[in-house]
Amino acid sequence: MKAKQTLPECAGRVESAVKLVLAGDVALLADGKAQVASQSNGQTVYHLVNGTCDCKDYPKAPSGWCKHRIAAGMQKRATALMQRPLTASTNGQGEAPAAPAPAPAEPPTAPLPEAPVSITLKGLIHGHEVMVTLRGVDFASVQAHVEAASQWLDATGRPPIDTTPQCPTHGTMKPSTKGKGWYCPVKLADGAWCKGR
Repeated sequence: MKAKQTLPECAGRVESAVKLVLAGDVALLADGKAQVASQSNGQTVYHLVNGTCDCKDYPKAPSGWCKHRIAAGMQKRATALMQRPLTASTNGQGEAPAAPAPAPAEPPTAPLPEAPVSITLKGLIHGHEVMVTLRGVDFASVQAHVEAASQWLDATGRPPIDTTPQCPTHGTMKPSTKGKGWYCPVKLADGAWCKGR
């Protein structure tokens, strides 16, 4: 809603103003003044003259934008929109709604058959890891695709092979902090460290 964008500090007042307009509690007078009924007491009418309101909220509302002033502004805008000149082509019926453009007919498509042979390759393209699935009608055609794909998959950029020594029993060993070499970080039941052999 435009009023909430224009008066963000008056969001609650804008919502109250909308209720007043929708309830028909705003009357625009011929002399440019407006009368807005009170929401709490329908008998009380506030008069808006030259951008001021005689309600209690007007002096404390940001820039004087009480809900009554906002409602009067909304009613003026709605009235102006409703009184736009009618075009000759509408015969007094308001603007004719634009006919929606017909959607182009799509030709029916047959489902694509599943390829009898497929191979998925994993590699790097410009340093980014990718997976490529190549499909064909037989192994020979897919093999030709694989050979072509190996030209643009970056074989030299593959991650390095892990050369960390492995304990045959416990897995990855750790570098020694006391000197050169590696050790298995597992303590055996007798309290000794595994030798990694």
